[in-house]
Amino acid sequence: MPITDWPAGERPRERLARLGPSALSDAEVIALLLGTGTRGCSAVEIGREMLRRFGSVRAVMQASPREVMAVPGLGPAKSALLTAALEIARRSLLEEAASPAGLTTPAAVRDYLRLSLAGRDREVFVAVYMDNRHRVLALDELFQGTLTQTSVHPREVVRAALLHNAAAVIIAHNHPSGVAEPSAADRLLTDVLKQTLALVEVRLLDHFVIGGHSAVSFAERGLI
Repeated sequence: MPITDWPAGERPRERLARLGPSALSDAEVIALLLGTGTRGCSAVEIGREMLRRFGSVRAVMQASPREVMAVPGLGPAKSALLTAALEIARRSLLEEAASPAGLTTPAAVRDYLRLSLAGRDREVFVAVYMDNRHRVLALDELFQGTLTQTSVHPREVVRAALLHNAAAVIIAHNHPSGVAEPSAADRLLTDVLKQTLALVEVRLLDHFVIGGHSAVSFAERGLI
């Protein structure tokens, strides 16, 4: 049944206006982003199907356009809407990270980097440059590689740290395979970067490996 045929008091848009966004279910929030459903399938039903497929709202928002378009009832236009919503989330997190509170917890950093790197089809290496209060100064995408590897040059990471006058750095890269487990090469790179940055008195705080919707922290594992 299309949403327009629902009683007025049950329609997501009207409930949002009357009760606020917290009153809506996850599927209803997704439905409002989608705007409309398809013949025989309401936007709320599409939202429920997306949650069933991906498992959570976060996973829906991190899904690639190709994964989104594989959901029955979705096409390029609705996929673009969800991509735009993800970009809004990214920019909101960037503003929060630049606030005086900074990225002070592993969970906040993980979410921030997961949003930046999830769904990328090539391996990407980024560095988050921070001041001595761990406030973000810059987020630089330094290297891109093939589907399997990235050539990372420590001197470029150090050069950017000096350019931003950074006191600390968090590095991250993604595994397009979807497996977040660090490789032996990842561990070696971390050790080299830690030693190289220390020469200019910049601390390497963490290295995150993003795979699919998961992220592994070197610091949490005691690898840094």
